[in-house]
Amino acid sequence: MTLMNNDNLITEQLDMDHDDAILFADDSAHDSTDEPVKPWKIIIADDEEEVHAMTRMVMKKFEFDGRPVELISAYSGSETVEIMRQQPDVAIILLDVVMENENSGLQVVKQIREELRNPFVRIILRTGQPGQAPEEDVIRNYDINDYKSKTELTVQKLYTAVIASLRAFEGMRTIDTNRKGLERIIESSRGLFEMQSLNTFSKNALGQLSRIILHSEGSMGEPLDGFATTIRGGEMIMLAGTGRYDFNEGHLLKDVASPHVINDIENILNVEGTIVDGNRYIGHFKSFNDTEHIFFIDAPGQLNIFEQDLLKIFSSNIAVAIDNIYLNNEIVDTQKEVIFTLGEIVETRSKETANHVRRVAEYSRKMAIALGVTPEEANILRLASPMHDIGKIGIPDLILNKPGKLTPEEFDIIKTHTEIGYEVLKQSNRRIMKTAATIALQHHERWDGKGYPYQLKGEEIHLFSRITSVCDVYDALSHKRVYKDAWPEEEVHKYFKDNSGTMFDPKVVDVFFELLDEMIAIRMKYPD
Repeated sequence: MTLMNNDNLITEQLDMDHDDAILFADDSAHDSTDEPVKPWKIIIADDEEEVHAMTRMVMKKFEFDGRPVELISAYSGSETVEIMRQQPDVAIILLDVVMENENSGLQVVKQIREELRNPFVRIILRTGQPGQAPEEDVIRNYDINDYKSKTELTVQKLYTAVIASLRAFEGMRTIDTNRKGLERIIESSRGLFEMQSLNTFSKNALGQLSRIILHSEGSMGEPLDGFATTIRGGEMIMLAGTGRYDFNEGHLLKDVASPHVINDIENILNVEGTIVDGNRYIGHFKSFNDTEHIFFIDAPGQLNIFEQDLLKIFSSNIAVAIDNIYLNNEIVDTQKEVIFTLGEIVETRSKETANHVRRVAEYSRKMAIALGVTPEEANILRLASPMHDIGKIGIPDLILNKPGKLTPEEFDIIKTHTEIGYEVLKQSNRRIMKTAATIALQHHERWDGKGYPYQLKGEEIHLFSRITSVCDVYDALSHKRVYKDAWPEEEVHKYFKDNSGTMFDPKVVDVFFELLDEMIAIRMKYPD
């Protein structure tokens, strides 16, 4: 199992040392102050010490792409696999077929490819007994990259095989790195397009930018130092921060960041897009409504070309997501305006003030949060509650605006507004409209089951309807109507105490009294 004729090997080595200036650089050519270059790892897997010694002599000054080689010795198949298990970044294995048994090398190939799932390492199979492992059979049945008989593997052929394998290894690693980078972009971008506030979005985007950089460096540390700002009235205002800029939301950037950082940002305000300068990432985005945003990340080291490309791709998603947030806000604001306008039209028709629906909306949101409803759900209630009386559009004016007491027949007609409102709203699949349909139908149900239209009882009535009922009655009693004067505050309070557990959910009434000062403040903010 000799590598080749040893005399020929030494002669070729001497010739190569003199003639091959490209592959071998003189040791003195390297500045000792240069940073160490990461070497290519090559395993010599052979059970003969002579093979290791000769291969090390041949390869001792070898370089490729400015990087030397680190030769790692293994004397058995099991040792080779263990090295690969611990060092999966090995580039090449010079693998003998026969070591502890006659097909050790072939077993190593199987384990590396199938058990360790390493498709990158280039495996050059070397055999001193080609008949034992015929080349055609091995190439066909085993995932190797080259097959050499030791008698034919001259120094030049070894160099050629190693260089070709290193090129292939680096190409595969580059493709895999790019693939993983794009996967990180896709994974990181998922959260960008969820409905969220601008501040929450900014915080998430900073975290994703940090992860893209840290993943590229093989690290999973804490988020990097970074911040996001918006420009209002010529001032940069913090939307979110990470690392040492965390917890500075709402502050002016000039009060948080160093003059050097602020100067760097001001220098690129006339440029839109992504700028990477050394270890700093700065993204400058202008939305469709001309609002400007700055994202800044201070990376732990120089950002290489690959990292810069990933950040630029991700930045294009940030730009689109910012536009989406503003567009979504515009849609939501339009929906709010339409909803409040509809509610105001109904209240105006029944001689009630437009601010009634605004007050009920604000009361409802406050009480919902106090009752443990999430802010998102509470905001849905705020948008839906103004339409609680939308069914009054189907009630005749003579009954709706009658100044005196209604007859039993007239009251039966008034009660139909709950079902009319439900029928108007239930056709929509929109969450706000479906919630509004439920509230319109149930806001006159009573806790004791004596309400209308279906005499629902207790928690059979949706919580939002129970909340809106208290808010609607509170506002109606506190203000003048066509059929009554405003009640004194003490009488309003007594009414709720007297009807807690009968007309109203007692828990909702308790929260009403806990929030009474805030309810009064809302009433003062939106007067008739």
